[in-house]
Amino acid sequence: MTADVVVVGAGYAGLSAARRALQLDPQCRVVVLDAGRVAEGAAGRNSGFMIDLPHDLASEDYAGPGDDLALTGLNRQAIGFGQAAVDEYGIQPAFFDPAGKVNGAASAAGNVHNRNYSKHLDGLGERWEWLDAQDMQDLTGSGHYRSGLYTPGTVMLQPAGYALGLATGLSRAADVFEHSPALTIRREGVFWTVQTPKGSVAASHVILCVNGHLESFGVAQGRLMQLFLFASMSEELSTDAQAALGGAPRWGVTPSDPMGTTVRRIDTGQGGHRIVTRTAAVVRPGMQPKGRDLRRAARLHRDKFAQRFPLLSDVRQAYAWGGHLCLSLNGVAHAREIERGLFSACVQNGLGTARGTLTGIAAAERALGHVSDITRYFDAEAEPRKLPPQPLATWGANAYLRLKEWWAGAE
Repeated sequence: MTADVVVVGAGYAGLSAARRALQLDPQCRVVVLDAGRVAEGAAGRNSGFMIDLPHDLASEDYAGPGDDLALTGLNRQAIGFGQAAVDEYGIQPAFFDPAGKVNGAASAAGNVHNRNYSKHLDGLGERWEWLDAQDMQDLTGSGHYRSGLYTPGTVMLQPAGYALGLATGLSRAADVFEHSPALTIRREGVFWTVQTPKGSVAASHVILCVNGHLESFGVAQGRLMQLFLFASMSEELSTDAQAALGGAPRWGVTPSDPMGTTVRRIDTGQGGHRIVTRTAAVVRPGMQPKGRDLRRAARLHRDKFAQRFPLLSDVRQAYAWGGHLCLSLNGVAHAREIERGLFSACVQNGLGTARGTLTGIAAAERALGHVSDITRYFDAEAEPRKLPPQPLATWGANAYLRLKEWWAGAE
């Protein structure tokens, strides 16, 4: 085949890049390739928080090191882009729910984190609401939390449903191919040729939306931290279990300490009455988790679930899984023109829903010669810093993660 733009990777970045290219030029011939199935990878395995506010996972209380006001504005552009796609493609509204989120605090230290973050939000002119222990129990049904900090701008995704909706909508104007890994990408004159097992695509522009697999294409090697985060989902709550728990039928709680436990309750509009627990991280440079990683995470999830919901002691965890994410040492993305006509929209730093959307938009705009606040933001970012040599980098990172998990405690 021939195309104007080939997008490699059908996650949030790739699907957003394809959609933005078609917005800029409705006659653009766009091909999207994915090695697996849409939403089967990390795009469908995340916790579904599309957050507008600063959310730096490397900080103590999410406040970022850069211009948080500018980044908040960009994140809201990403959310607006997603909402427009929901409207245009007829994606189920429950898959893109502007419900806001709560930072839950289970300890005195957690309260301090939330108070500090609320002061930071005051400085940004952002709205927030303080929830006391009773408010948190009324919301979640759990007596685990001492307080919470509610912010209204987060969208709660059904992540796989949203990604599938994007791909289905895009397929009206673009070619989306699953089970089509890019084996080689080579320059031939003014065109790039992307070879897959069963065919090839020649195009003047190629956008790599592969997050940490950027290293697999020989780019940014030795500069990317490859992590897995893990989650478990309960079996569907019976009518009796729902009555015993009480609380609202749908909510999301992020921990006041970034290394704590994220908990989310969903309802029938998002996959049944279930509770999702996310915690535990491990660095795996080979981008493959080990069996012991998942077993450890599943044990932790059962313990965290029991701490928060002792009334649901008979509820089992029906699913447990890992999702790959990629960070840079200095918290920057890799969103740039690698060579003439070859672009990246990678390294989302654990913020794949909003940041992935933004890097995808930026790559499409660069490819089609458009300049915006989004392209200027990523143009100004530094290159990902080089990591210490292996195996010291992995040993040190995993030791640090364990220490941070221990410090997070009840959070």
